[in-house]
Amino acid sequence: MIEYLNLIIIFLSLFGIAIGSFPKFRMNRATISLVGASVLIVLNKMSLEKAVSYVDIDTIVLIFAMMVININLRLAGFFNIITNKVIAYSKTPKQLLIILTFSSGILSSLFLNDTIVIMFTPMIIEIVLQLRRNPIPYLIALATSANIGSAATIVGNPQNMIIGIQSGIAFSKFMFYMFPISIICLTLVVLVISMIYRKEFRNDNFEQNIISEPKIYKPLFIKSTVVLSIMLLAFLFGLPVSITALAASATLLITRRIKPERVFLEIDFSLLIFFACLFIISHQTNHLLSSAVKISDLEFFSQNRIINISLVSSILSNLISNVPAVLMMSPIIKEIANPEKLWLTLSLSSTFAGNLTLLGSVANLIVVEMARKRGVNIKFSEYLKSGIVITLFSLILGVIWLMSI
Repeated sequence: MIEYLNLIIIFLSLFGIAIGSFPKFRMNRATISLVGASVLIVLNKMSLEKAVSYVDIDTIVLIFAMMVININLRLAGFFNIITNKVIAYSKTPKQLLIILTFSSGILSSLFLNDTIVIMFTPMIIEIVLQLRRNPIPYLIALATSANIGSAATIVGNPQNMIIGIQSGIAFSKFMFYMFPISIICLTLVVLVISMIYRKEFRNDNFEQNIISEPKIYKPLFIKSTVVLSIMLLAFLFGLPVSITALAASATLLITRRIKPERVFLEIDFSLLIFFACLFIISHQTNHLLSSAVKISDLEFFSQNRIINISLVSSILSNLISNVPAVLMMSPIIKEIANPEKLWLTLSLSSTFAGNLTLLGSVANLIVVEMARKRGVNIKFSEYLKSGIVITLFSLILGVIWLMSI
């Protein structure tokens, strides 16, 4: 009886997380995961110590630390400079598309894709509308390139952070394998968007070039960029990612200029709650699955491993979102011999699959919601025209790449 109740709670939790809310209830993903985890703890008479032991503290610390670093960079004006450069070097619609795609993709590999789309979306809308262009192809390019670029490093997105911690793959090694395919697929984004929206990307120059002076807070800018540079070097030299990021964030919190309240008010604590509770839900899910069937005996995962793991994680990522999908797939990867390449496969497929629909990733939803508030409506079907093609070909290219290395 308890197992059936567990199954119902897990299903409702994952369903709610997938759609983002329950009808007529004011519950977001964080509250759904919190309620689901709480019910499972009570239902299974779990001690709090046992429940907490299921939470991967390294992942939570890494996400928290990257939030602190990103907030300091934003307050310093770092992202204002980047967006200003994007505008300054764009003379034609095609140039703007190329610069936007690669800048958002590369920055997403270092600063979380959600952070980049939050910074870039209002800027793109404002500039493109003033230039009397169609903002939709640029916004679709922003969302898809941020997702693809985030696959390049361990700190690019939350699911990569989980994979990086659980796999133990060094930051430099992960980047060595994943960065090239991410760049290739960013080129794919440019080609697909420019082909689907041919009229928008004719080679005519912009009628005007809008450049605004970026606002920066120089003392914090210097400190943040120095700390960021040291942190990235430490990553490349193989220092533990979560501890290094925590040290960097702690350094930035030692200041006489910025009140800590200003930083902590902008930290998304609901996201940290979401992940912590999701670890508990995922543990119970995997416990039920393992009691029903031994994962290592599944013939499906013993042959054509890269293709099959890509297929399953892509489907799961679009059904229940990529982070729960990664948590559910992780025990499978751990039980397979020599799993390093399979961890990379899980990262690539769960991230690239997020471009399939508007609901595929949080970055997509951020772009859509911010655009809607500014009067730009991206329809589900409109996004799908580009999303299907980009996802299909990027996954094919990714699988070929992983099978060749």
